[in-house]
Amino acid sequence: MIICLDVGNTNIKFAVYDGDSLKLSFRIATEHKKTSDEYGGQILSILQNNGISTREITGGIISSVVPQLDYTLDRTLNTYLKIKPLMLAPGLKTGLNLKVDNAKEVGADRVVNNVAGVKKYGYPLIIVDFGTATTFNVINEKGDFIGGVIAPGIKGSLDSLVNGTAKLPRVEIERPSAVIGKNTVTNMQSGIFYGFAGLVEFIVKKIKRELKCDNVAVVATGGFSEIIAKEISCIDKVDKLLTLDGLNYLYKLNSAEA
Repeated sequence: MIICLDVGNTNIKFAVYDGDSLKLSFRIATEHKKTSDEYGGQILSILQNNGISTREITGGIISSVVPQLDYTLDRTLNTYLKIKPLMLAPGLKTGLNLKVDNAKEVGADRVVNNVAGVKKYGYPLIIVDFGTATTFNVINEKGDFIGGVIAPGIKGSLDSLVNGTAKLPRVEIERPSAVIGKNTVTNMQSGIFYGFAGLVEFIVKKIKRELKCDNVAVVATGGFSEIIAKEISCIDKVDKLLTLDGLNYLYKLNSAEA
């Protein structure tokens, strides 16, 4: 078995795979000040509670957009699982051609999503990731990553709205029954939910126009992918495990065991 870590600004997503079979997935809040021992204790507890022995895990891979945690998590897996994980970084084989101005600027999470998307769904392809930021990745008809869009994230936008005003409350992000809200809560929910639904629909439409191709699959992933996908017709598939599946594939591609 191998363990995959997708380190984001808000959460660290974990998955344990036995070959292509997902055995376990979970998430832990991203905390910069947490030590390797603290992370290790959490991971061990979750594995043990799910009947997975650390002796069964023989390898691992990390994709991170939080460089401050790279050493901490590497040490965590070294100490508690006795493995030296692969780190998604320049030099790791991906099989992905990056047709952008500076390939080093492309976030690790976007690279993994693109690799997984091409492998699972082919191309041309648009991948919308509802994470801390809302990203749009564009794969052209040749299978090349040609760029995309980075927009604010849903939760971050709500946090900014609440923190920047004196009287607006913190609300649950969910679909209100109507666009026209009758109170402060439903006004805010309408703005966030329908605002992002419209953002996604409009940007996908513009991308397809620039690609000069309507026959482009659109795959959504990330925390709010399901709720937004139910509202708009441009999303063809929701795949919450896209990033972790991509890490599992990249481990096999780069591992000496493969």
